Amino acid sequence: MKIIVGIGNPGQKYDRTRHNAGFEVLDRLARRWSPGSVARSRFKASTVEVLDADEKVLLLKPTTYVNRTGECVAEAVRFYKLTPEEDLLIVVDDASLQCGAMRLRAEGGTGGHNGLANIKQHLGGDEWARLRLGIDAPPQSQPLETYVLDRFNADQQDTMDGTYDRAVDATACWLNEGITTAMNTYNSG
Repeated sequence: MKIIVGIGNPGQKYDRTRHNAGFEVLDRLARRWSPGSVARSRFKASTVEVLDADEKVLLLKPTTYVNRTGECVAEAVRFYKLTPEEDLLIVVDDASLQCGAMRLRAEGGTGGHNGLANIKQHLGGDEWARLRLGIDAPPQSQPLETYVLDRFNADQQDTMDGTYDRAVDATACWLNEGITTAMNTYNSG
């Protein structure tokens, strides 16, 4: 069993915002791996269980909001008795990367992202894979907290649509070929 988590905020008002980049990838994964599936409410999240290359995968979209993502991640990891270093991938927005860039890492810091910090707090460490999706830094006149809750401009959205598709491919590569191959193949920017 593997768990892939998309970080984002629940509710229509947050759809397609910068902070919901992880949700966008999870939605595309669900459409690719399990078209027409109905999400279940489990672990304080919206979940879809799929089978890819004989591997069970839980796609998890927290309903706890970004700042409390760790609650549902820890609950699911403990329920399935998983090893985060091997069985967990977090898909997250990153304002320190250029729009459309992707960075896969086997472990690392939180980069100031509250969702990653909450996961680290609830799991007791940061040894788990993460796929960071660049969303650009906010203009100097706009606080990060409001920037991430805004939608992309048209050019950025076009870029991100391609990035989301590449992120789906990178996630499948992580699942089937491991983190090293996925990093070597998909890291950009």
